[in-house]
Amino acid sequence: MQSSMADSSACAGESASIFKKSKKSKHAGDGGLGPVGEKLACKFLRKAGMKILATNYRCPSGEIDIIALDKSTRKAGGCETIVFVEVKTRNNDAYTDPQSAVDSDKRRRIRKAATYYLSTRDTSGFAVRYDIIAIVAKPGQEPKITHIPAAFE
Repeated sequence: MQSSMADSSACAGESASIFKKSKKSKHAGDGGLGPVGEKLACKFLRKAGMKILATNYRCPSGEIDIIALDKSTRKAGGCETIVFVEVKTRNNDAYTDPQSAVDSDKRRRIRKAATYYLSTRDTSGFAVRYDIIAIVAKPGQEPKITHIPAAFE
């Protein structure tokens, strides 16, 4: 589901200030599955026509793996959409899907960090969406990428 940051009349007004550089952080463990998955997710989102605004965004309220701009929603809803993406990468899905690791506590933290991001930029006229990208990267196989748009509100 999409939630609007403003009423529909605000959709006409866009601001380039959402493109302002965001703080970028490094993962504690370079070379792990997380950074590999996030690179794959960025490539996937770009192919889908999204613009990557930030990766590994950190703020006092938490961290968001990817923040993207989905311009394709402009035609359908009149507003472009700022998409906050949580990426979960696993090397095996035998016991559970990667996306099931995004529990209610994780969703709450993502929403809190997203609220902080939105409060520091002029985002009036943009819709907001929370997506999950689940990646299963089994050794010796092509990674399986599952994009779940509007995974939660």
